[in-house]
Amino acid sequence: MTIPAHPLHLADGAAPAPWGSPAEVFLAFLRLGLTSFGGPVAHLGYFRTEFVTRRRWLDEAGYADIVALCQFLPGPASSQVGMSLGILRAGLPGAAAAWLGFTLPSALAMIVFGYGVTRIGDVSGAAWLHGLKIVAAAVVAQAVWGMTRSLCPDRERATVAVAASLLALAVPTAWGQIGAIIAGGLVGWSLLGGRVPPRAESHLPVHLPRSLSVIAALLFFALLIGLPLFAAAVPWQPIRLFDSFYRSGALVFGGGHVVLPLLQSEVVPPGWMSNDTFLAGYGAAQAVPGPLFTLSAYLGTVMGPRPNGWLGGLICLVAVFLPSFLLLIGALPFWATLRQRPAVQAALLGVNAAVVGLLLAALYRPVWTSAILGPADFALAIVAFLMLTLWAVPPWLVVVFGAVAAGIAGVLAG
Repeated sequence: MTIPAHPLHLADGAAPAPWGSPAEVFLAFLRLGLTSFGGPVAHLGYFRTEFVTRRRWLDEAGYADIVALCQFLPGPASSQVGMSLGILRAGLPGAAAAWLGFTLPSALAMIVFGYGVTRIGDVSGAAWLHGLKIVAAAVVAQAVWGMTRSLCPDRERATVAVAASLLALAVPTAWGQIGAIIAGGLVGWSLLGGRVPPRAESHLPVHLPRSLSVIAALLFFALLIGLPLFAAAVPWQPIRLFDSFYRSGALVFGGGHVVLPLLQSEVVPPGWMSNDTFLAGYGAAQAVPGPLFTLSAYLGTVMGPRPNGWLGGLICLVAVFLPSFLLLIGALPFWATLRQRPAVQAALLGVNAAVVGLLLAALYRPVWTSAILGPADFALAIVAFLMLTLWAVPPWLVVVFGAVAAGIAGVLAG
């Protein structure tokens, strides 16, 4: 039995589009997966244009509710919004179709790039690799700049962001990030209630049984707690791999950029790959459309221990997205009602500010400390930042520019 869908009311009075098929959802998101450059915020703009304005799958208020939920849940916000739209359109199969269509192009591209890096061998000294690392610093700086302007517009939230950054740097583990998120939520709940804007009530046509939602939520926590125990009891590399990437996907707030330090701490210290190889993939991920979490497919492809190659990439890709899928199914049917409560909205303000602080910490370590080694690196990073923020150059083109510029500089210096 499904939850009855509430009717939607569009601005011009037209009725929303009727129930669709998973194939329709897949094709719609495949087109976006091939063309959606620019990161999570840009993805949300593409989704709104495609599914609210053009296809009329839901109304503005319903779309805002979905975006708010996905900003609050751990995981990649834009991918979760896409899964939610798939659920609204075609139920649970629609969620899988939306994820596959939006993720497949960039995942395949990152696996191919991983095979290229593996064939080349040790690339730690390559000038083009260092250029990708410098561009990665500019991209993260752009994300910090944009999110600060929108999520920390006053001194209270700016203070929360700085405090979260200091905590993440002082405790450079997943627990430091989780503590910063919880503290931000508590500060928002206790101090930021007066800054919550009034919102009209809205409803979402969620076609999911609530019993399924409860099962999905329980499975999320069972895997989060059970996988580390299982990996410790059965030291088999595929289990360790799945556990590492599942925890990274389950414990990251703020989307693709914030997952960077979590993934780095999972794959570099154990010796699965070098930090240079890791950052090369992060830089390349800026050059492809779709979600940044497909960096996991590259990491699974290039790591030393088996399984690697396409099988390792597939394991890591599924593992890092699975928590988002389970949490979304568990939360979506209850969210439209819950988020009308002022206390929840106030806590969200603090959580979002803490996310900015985590991103600021990631900008310093590991991105800045690994990429900016001298005046020439700083100059290239500033030019890349200018191209991204003021000239609105597509990120993939900035990535190409950075790799070529650093490569030419390396040839001239050599």
